[in-house]
Amino acid sequence: MSNLGQLRIIGASIITLGLAIGAAIPLVSNAQTSPQSTFPDVPADYWAQPFIRGLAQRNIITGYPDGTYRPKQALERDEFAAIIRKAFEQNKEKQIESGSVYNDVPQGYWASQAIEESVEQGFLSGDQNLFRPRQEVSKLEAINALTRGLDLTYQASVSPVTTIPPYYMRRRAAMRRRKPLMLPIGITSLMQPLLIQRANAARTPRVATDSQPTTTATAPLTPASIVEQAYKDADQIPENAVPQVAAATQSNIVVNYPNPNILNPTQAISRGETAALVYQTMAAQGKVPQIDSNNPAAKYIVRVGENK
Repeated sequence: MSNLGQLRIIGASIITLGLAIGAAIPLVSNAQTSPQSTFPDVPADYWAQPFIRGLAQRNIITGYPDGTYRPKQALERDEFAAIIRKAFEQNKEKQIESGSVYNDVPQGYWASQAIEESVEQGFLSGDQNLFRPRQEVSKLEAINALTRGLDLTYQASVSPVTTIPPYYMRRRAAMRRRKPLMLPIGITSLMQPLLIQRANAARTPRVATDSQPTTTATAPLTPASIVEQAYKDADQIPENAVPQVAAATQSNIVVNYPNPNILNPTQAISRGETAALVYQTMAAQGKVPQIDSNNPAAKYIVRVGENK
């Protein structure tokens, strides 16, 4: 074969190889830079769609191999660890050898690295060498994990309270204690015209000339008063968890659907609720935009004194 023929064959091979490589590169690039941001089971009118979409666009949450997100499914501890790992970058509070320090997290477990980091950063913890990765997470546990890991604390504040001066309080109490005057029957018959006159005068409305003055003072908002104002089921929150729930409520990171005034603290948190909670926590940190107040999802964000 002549040298010219060999050169033609080599040139054609190079062109073919170049086209093949060029066709392959966009596929790899798209796979790396385009996380799934929509899911067939999360329609546009789903209440948590803005939160889910916002996190999915940032590759903080992902769907299942079949492409679904399953927003109503209860969240498990290993899934929560994976979300925390992607959403927050906190300094480590302690060092553990590896996620396999827990007897129920074997080497090579899909979430072992996330579990390790979430424990080191103070979000989650184990118990007696067990992490219980497949255990469902309650809403209270999720709130406590975020407030603990991000060091969110209740901030003391005050609320206006109307008070009555002591003098008027004493006067009112004295009037309540005053006993009726007892008179002989003969005298009461003589007083009948006077009593009728007084009764008629009582029926005639008159303008008050001695209105009771009041003053406006400020009273501290305690963690207990915050949760009592915000949640109708505040009595279901354990006493030792009230400060954490109050801190989360003050930060506007709690999202309750369908009623913002019902926390359901002991109920398992769903994957949709988790997306809302994590998104709001990131929004409080300035990492993601706040949900627009005109968005229907905004009405489920708990704001003390605003939700009805």
